[in-house]
Amino acid sequence: MKAGIVGLGKMGFNMAEHLLESGHDLLVYDLAEEAVAAMAAKGAIAAGSLRELAGMLDSPRLIWLMVPAGAPVDSTIEQLLPLLERGDIIVDGGNSHYKDSERRAAYLREAGIRFLDAGTSGGLEGARHGACIMVGGEKAAYDALEPLLKALCVESGYGYMGRSGSGHFAKMVHNGIEYGMMQAIGEGFNLLDASGYDFDLEELSRVWSHGSVIRGWLMELMTQAFQKDPKLGYLKGSIADSGEGRWTVEAALEHEVSIPVMAASLFSRYRSRSDENLSDRAVAALRHEFGGHAFIDKP
Repeated sequence: MKAGIVGLGKMGFNMAEHLLESGHDLLVYDLAEEAVAAMAAKGAIAAGSLRELAGMLDSPRLIWLMVPAGAPVDSTIEQLLPLLERGDIIVDGGNSHYKDSERRAAYLREAGIRFLDAGTSGGLEGARHGACIMVGGEKAAYDALEPLLKALCVESGYGYMGRSGSGHFAKMVHNGIEYGMMQAIGEGFNLLDASGYDFDLEELSRVWSHGSVIRGWLMELMTQAFQKDPKLGYLKGSIADSGEGRWTVEAALEHEVSIPVMAASLFSRYRSRSDENLSDRAVAALRHEFGGHAFIDKP
């Protein structure tokens, strides 16, 4: 199958390499010329511009965007739109907000362009060797995309989620669940470390990766991390977030759905970014005021 890939960052590059190895013909474009050259060396056809990329694809064109969420997606769509024809397909494989995907689908529909929102999971390893992808949009467009999905994903690792926005909504909730799972793993190992027992955390995580109820890829990654340093001293405890956890909490508020675990995991990330948090000092002050509980003097 012939397709265009726009965006050769870490995820886009790995996905393109995977598709090339699966026998698909790719035209690729990125603002970074070295990324385009590297992919061309692997067998892709290099495009020097979006115009050139669109011009080398026969209609109905299939163009997969792997660019950062937000303004870059809108900008790329605006540049592509005059180059496309009715029936062409644009796929957004980034972590866009589902409401943006709904808006883009409606906008492109007026021009006769079909838009698919494809939530992509599995990280860099998945992009390279077998991803998990959730797709929303017109079913006929999804059917046209399916040969690429079958090549990109592990067996049973892709599916049609429904109308526009549903693919990115599913990925958003997926990431909210991921937040909660990672938070629970982190808290569990923190308790183990503080227990007074002489646990080998790498060994325990390895044991839990085989046969336990909580086995899985995250636990395997935990083992890898402990192999680097049993105390994880090579990194700071400040945890970033890329937006999906926050969007999940906002969606839960909008739909009046209770998600206390996912919400708490998001707030724990915010908490991790400060060694001295006002909320902690406030709680200590209140405990002292109402119960005379001891507190630690600030040096």
